[in-house]
Amino acid sequence: MLPFTKDTSPQVTGAYMSVIKAPRSLRARISINVDRLDINTTGKVAMAALAAVGSAGSAEAQQSTLPPVTIDAPVTRAKPAKPQLTAEQRRVRAAVRRAAKQKQEAARAAPSAGASESAQAPDANPYANPDAPYKADRLASPKFTEPLANQPRTVTVLTKEILADKNATTLREVARTTAGITLGTGEGGNAFGDRFFIRGFDARNDIFIDGVRDPAVSIRENFFTEQVEILRGPASSFAGRGSAGGAVNIVTKAAGDKNFYNVEGTLGSEVSNRITVDANQVISPTLSLRLSGMFQEADVAGRKYVFDDRWGGLAAIKWTPTDWIKVTANYVHTDLNGLPDFGVPYNRAALKPQTDINLPRDTYYGFVNRDFQKAKQDFGTVNTEVAITPFITFNNKTRIERSVLDYIGTLPSNPTPAGTVTLSSQSRYQVTDVAANLTDFTFKFNSGPIKHAVVAGAEFSQEKVMRDTYAGLVSELFGTGTGNQITSSLFDPFNLRPVVSEPRLTGSPTNITVDTKAIYLIETANYNDFIILNGGVRFDDYTISASSPGNNNGNHSGMFNYNVGGVFKPLPYASVYAAYATSSNPVGAELDASNFAYGGLPTGSSTFTAFAPEENKAIEVGTKWELFEKRLLVTGALFQTEKTNARETIGQATVDGAAYRVRGIDLGADGKITDRWSLYGGIVLMQSEVTKSADPTMIGAKLANIAHESFNVLTKYKVLDNWQVGGQATYVSQIFGGTFGAVNGNVLPPHWRFDFFTEYKVNKQLTAKLYVNNIFDTVYYDAFYRSNTPFVFIAPGRSVQVALSAKF
Repeated sequence: MLPFTKDTSPQVTGAYMSVIKAPRSLRARISINVDRLDINTTGKVAMAALAAVGSAGSAEAQQSTLPPVTIDAPVTRAKPAKPQLTAEQRRVRAAVRRAAKQKQEAARAAPSAGASESAQAPDANPYANPDAPYKADRLASPKFTEPLANQPRTVTVLTKEILADKNATTLREVARTTAGITLGTGEGGNAFGDRFFIRGFDARNDIFIDGVRDPAVSIRENFFTEQVEILRGPASSFAGRGSAGGAVNIVTKAAGDKNFYNVEGTLGSEVSNRITVDANQVISPTLSLRLSGMFQEADVAGRKYVFDDRWGGLAAIKWTPTDWIKVTANYVHTDLNGLPDFGVPYNRAALKPQTDINLPRDTYYGFVNRDFQKAKQDFGTVNTEVAITPFITFNNKTRIERSVLDYIGTLPSNPTPAGTVTLSSQSRYQVTDVAANLTDFTFKFNSGPIKHAVVAGAEFSQEKVMRDTYAGLVSELFGTGTGNQITSSLFDPFNLRPVVSEPRLTGSPTNITVDTKAIYLIETANYNDFIILNGGVRFDDYTISASSPGNNNGNHSGMFNYNVGGVFKPLPYASVYAAYATSSNPVGAELDASNFAYGGLPTGSSTFTAFAPEENKAIEVGTKWELFEKRLLVTGALFQTEKTNARETIGQATVDGAAYRVRGIDLGADGKITDRWSLYGGIVLMQSEVTKSADPTMIGAKLANIAHESFNVLTKYKVLDNWQVGGQATYVSQIFGGTFGAVNGNVLPPHWRFDFFTEYKVNKQLTAKLYVNNIFDTVYYDAFYRSNTPFVFIAPGRSVQVALSAKF
């Protein structure tokens, strides 16, 4: 065979090409591969082609001539038309893409191996730090556009993990173990329900649920609660009327994007049984449903006859038809039934509760066959969020609510050396209806290095209260007699006396209507997370009317309030801030009150309507530090709140023009110190003073009915991966009695309370928990009735409970 000689002339190339006869399939494969070659590989292709030609030539020399191959010309086929998706298919595709994106973001943000289990829990609190569930990172309301650490104000947040470890099943128990909050009683002129003082100021009508005012003065359960947010200091720019010392916002559980099914059962001393369920189901990529329920039968530790039964349910949905529309809705029902406990008498001569002298702590003064307490609440909320553009968001929230508070109780007072006590009957049937709509727009934009967030909105609400009382509260016990007071043995009261006739409503109700129209504007400007400025203005148009048979009254107020604040962050994890805010308390703002001595609008009084709103102003300076990889938030603040044009009672008349001031220091910490050590706590120290009064003896006096010093710390430690232990300590200083200033000498003693809990994780699904509340069975008191013949609410004794929870 002759050696191959390279010849690149066109003639030679053509000769060789003329003898190549390859199968169609091979030729097609070659053509495809050639098409995919880069133009820069032309030389390599040419050499490969020559080699192929040489090989083919050799093969041709050794074989017989093959039959000719017929090559069909390629047929050009038209591309099929792209299928058109239906609107529903587009929604599903968008939802799938959104879910995939969320999954990718969650994977990127996944905690390290040492992070807490709550970080991966499908029912984790969306507002809390996933690595430190005791620490809330942000508030639920869209009015607060910055993280909690960047807010120029003190905000205490109790996440659902804190609520669980406190074993706090009611809002009242939250207040009992939170620094800076004092429990209050009802009075002769207002309802016996949830009543709190925040930083020394009455806040019973400053309770909100998901940002909407709840003026019911009800008894609130926590089974449907995601977290409790306590804004300290005037908050009218955010909340509207009132809120001199602060406001409480209850954030409800919402439907989520992951399936979970939780059940918890609790058994305890004092015949305590409770079961809760909480389940979330993703029905489709665009729709989720959450259902929660609670049932409880329980006695009250340390109190004879008293019981506290409850049940309730929550249903919540989330619908996201597109990437830019989200609709959430919920409905909550609670039903509480119990025997009211208005405590024990206070001995004015000894200046002590009678139980601190010679009375057994379980002594009960109510009438078991007559007294009752029922509280029902139903509310439904629809919230629509539309992302008009990436920088403009529209929010609309609508709430319909009805609450019923119905009770007859017995107030013990005036114990005597002869061993008698005066028993007074107290009753109420109150129905509260609320219809509210909140609409706002959030605008986000940049001006150079400054990021702006502006929230502009309007609020419309109508609150209606109908209240009545029960008649014959002596005659139904004895068959004869009038009035509502009887004398009983101090040590052997008439607990089991049969009822001669059923109590009946008087049929002479008072009706109150409040119409509120408000507009507000809130802006936050953030310069490189270094300097953050915040300000807000709000105007409320407030109209109240009250009527009872033969009487009516009304009042109108226009209230303008504002707040300004600045945050300076010299370090990424540390800040200092200063803030100033105002608020107003118009006439009749305490909707449950029946006379002006308690903040209500009485019918038949013409002079009361002339009073202008009480005015509040506050200044606060503080610092916030995010320590231990930003898993622990430590805060400290100095504050002063001053009320002017305050109303006070002089004799039988109510006058305005009084003033008083509260100053103090507020310290707090919440989160994790290490991977195993969680902490939540605070200390509040206050000084109060009446600075102006029509009664000269009041000037310089401390405010009555509040604890000036309070402390609480909750902590737990993970001893092993499946075993945690924890405890809680609470201190409340003495509380002075009185109607305004503390001048009558009545005083409640200070107290400490200690709690313990331990948790053992049996396996991935099953957890057991043991609670011991009030370990040392301390006799202490929640609140003081303000009259000169007071009684005191006695707190529960020691209780032991075992809870078993299953999660799937």
